[in-house]
Amino acid sequence: MERERIDDLGIKGYRIIQKEQGFCFGMDAVLLSDFASVRDGGRVLDLGTGTGILPILMEAKTKASYLAGLEIQSEMAKMAKRSVQLNHLESKIEIVEGDIKEASAIFSHDSFDVITSNPPYMIGQHGLVNPSDTKAVARHEILCIFSDISDAARKLLKNRGKLFLVHRSFRLAEILNQLSKDGLEPKRIRFVHPYQEKESNIFLLEAVKGGKSRMVIEPPLVVYKAPNQYTDEIYKIYGMEREEM
Repeated sequence: MERERIDDLGIKGYRIIQKEQGFCFGMDAVLLSDFASVRDGGRVLDLGTGTGILPILMEAKTKASYLAGLEIQSEMAKMAKRSVQLNHLESKIEIVEGDIKEASAIFSHDSFDVITSNPPYMIGQHGLVNPSDTKAVARHEILCIFSDISDAARKLLKNRGKLFLVHRSFRLAEILNQLSKDGLEPKRIRFVHPYQEKESNIFLLEAVKGGKSRMVIEPPLVVYKAPNQYTDEIYKIYGMEREEM
């Protein structure tokens, strides 16, 4: 059995269980939890929740009444459930084992105010597929493609409900086209750059079901100001002092 570790999330004393050699959450999930917003009492669904990091962070940062995480990999879903129990959040967060392609049969239509997703970035065999199955599924479009996520959001969001996602910048045109096709109008975008002088490698996006065609481009988010030294905004997002992380 693979060894596990328990990591401190640095907010409200929450912790998360992760495998030492398995797929672990990264900065993308933290940035998405900061970018997303939920009205008080809102209902939130995370598609492809993995370790359950997004529902746990969103519970800590918002006043959502109910948060669900959908995960197809049984091992990951069970581990996410244990993290929810570890933090005594069973009354707020539900981890459901299931396929994103069947999400509209698992949950009621038009029932969520917000959907979040940190989906697999890579198309099929694009790039080196990690030999570990859990890592490969998390990073490559093996069990679902982006249109599956967009279609699930279209069916499960309430009218004017919001989809928040993080994705690779090189796929932006494809993703914008798919969202618009599914009636999820891109409304707000923020490009993330590793360094100020480097091109964006990921973006954060908000789309609204039934929204009108108009999008705000927010100031860029720069991760590093020097090697191993985050920018002030990244330290602020993590809620940490300005020291090497």
